[in-house]
Amino acid sequence: MAILKQGDKAPDFTANDQNGKQVSLADYKGKNVILYFYPKDDTPGCTAEACSFRDNYQSLTAQGFAVIGVSTDSEKSHKKFETKYSLPFTLIADEDKAINEAYGVWGEKNMYGKTYMGTVRTTFIISPAGTISNIITKVDNANATQQVLDLLG
Repeated sequence: MAILKQGDKAPDFTANDQNGKQVSLADYKGKNVILYFYPKDDTPGCTAEACSFRDNYQSLTAQGFAVIGVSTDSEKSHKKFETKYSLPFTLIADEDKAINEAYGVWGEKNMYGKTYMGTVRTTFIISPAGTISNIITKVDNANATQQVLDLLG
């Protein structure tokens, strides 16, 4: 598992979004990017997080941010999630977990005393130069946007 830190170059990736369109991190060169990893479409915590970004999307884009969500769900699952909650941003299908692994967010989790592998909810803020300017590891789902804005001062 890669351990990324502030100042590191953000690993590039190419994968399909909820519309089956290929998306690369390189497509966002010159923009600030909020790249957030979440465990599963349409679950309470992930929905709260996605809706936080949705509800604040205009102010984020006005500040020059692009928002990209990544989970190991399929394009079809992402499309349903996007439609159900009117999500205005890109959702990447990382079914082979390559992006999760490149960013070091595929790891051991524990629920109800059971240990399993899954996506560790993490948000990366990537600068226009392509470096990681901040990493949020303790994501407050309902206030995910506020956490990002607080870091930016």
